[in-house]
Amino acid sequence: MFRKDVQIIKDIILRNLRMNGLETPLLQKRLVESWPQVAGPVIARYTTDVCIRNQTLFVSMTNPALRADLSMRKQELVEKLNQTVGSRIIVDIRFC
Repeated sequence: MFRKDVQIIKDIILRNLRMNGLETPLLQKRLVESWPQVAGPVIARYTTDVCIRNQTLFVSMTNPALRADLSMRKQELVEKLNQTVGSRIIVDIRFC
């Protein structure tokens, strides 16, 4: 016998994550891990730490000139990072 109530496993997992309050932390982790791909290999080389607090991505940089350049492009980076995870996770980036 076949069941007509077939559900996609992805939808079931996402629904369970959402019900248990784990969807946002998972998306935050994906966003942090996507920083090197979105920023590029040169910028990733000068990045020492990336974390999210209160919808703000904090990026520690070792190069002050690069930090100033990225500050000018932070809105573009916010949009690209949010598009990468498919949800609005961050609203700002701060370079330290």
